[in-house]
Amino acid sequence: MSSALRLSRAYTTAKRIMFDDSSKFILFSDCHRGDNSFADDFANNRNIYFHALNHYYNEGFQYCELGDGDELWENVYFESIFEAHKNVFKLLRKYHLDKRLHMIWGNHDMVYKDKTYVDKHLSSYFEPIDDTDKELFEGITYNEAIVLKHRTTGQELFLAHGHQADWWNYRFWRWGRFLVRVLWKPLQVWGIADPTSPAKNYTELIKLERRIKRWILKNNLLITIVGHTHRPRFPEPGDIPFFNDGSCVHPRSITGIEIENGQISLIKWHIETSVDGTLKVVRVLLEGPQKLLDYQEKA
Repeated sequence: MSSALRLSRAYTTAKRIMFDDSSKFILFSDCHRGDNSFADDFANNRNIYFHALNHYYNEGFQYCELGDGDELWENVYFESIFEAHKNVFKLLRKYHLDKRLHMIWGNHDMVYKDKTYVDKHLSSYFEPIDDTDKELFEGITYNEAIVLKHRTTGQELFLAHGHQADWWNYRFWRWGRFLVRVLWKPLQVWGIADPTSPAKNYTELIKLERRIKRWILKNNLLITIVGHTHRPRFPEPGDIPFFNDGSCVHPRSITGIEIENGQISLIKWHIETSVDGTLKVVRVLLEGPQKLLDYQEKA
């Protein structure tokens, strides 16, 4: 099956969410939450991520995670990830209880496409203090893709991880997982990157982006937002509407995409030093806000 067919299938079977100009969404991807070991890339930015996610919760945003939220190639069990970042998962639970949590699986957490696996590992957790099992994400469903559809204009936004355009990481993800666990995870501690990852291989990154752009051109310039490559993308109106929210494992910062007031923006959160020497987490606008209708195909 070609990358175009995989993307089309993901679009056809996607979870549909209606929205309007009063709706607010924050899109993050590629958190790669790990076990807080030396190989856990998320650990360096977890305080930034937690602060940003807490801000969006208090502001009434819905959260869409576009895949690779949990690092289940390097780590065998979700439980070790949960214990390392319990405060993050308890915050995500608040989104879930408010029906504001929308999850997509990527290649590094592709096991979440199996509802049985999700129900077994993510529905509850053991709390040693109380010596009881407590609910976590009871009834949650992970999706391959999500389509946001505007109630008034009918405009659609297609959200996916993006590995549908990466044949190795989609079809042979089990082999990729095996290689990461036995080879690249130990080498990562020494600073040697996995060459099969498009986030670390510029040639593969460009090829992947070209495949997705070709698919967008064949599908009426549908606004498409992905992650996977870790490379933020924010096109100008009139260009191919291909967006990428970046990742949460940039050095000392995380990037994401906001949708609010019928507009789209690329943002960054990072730690800034004040003149008095104190540290604070701040939000920086990188691109936008741009009206979504500016990307609407003209009749």
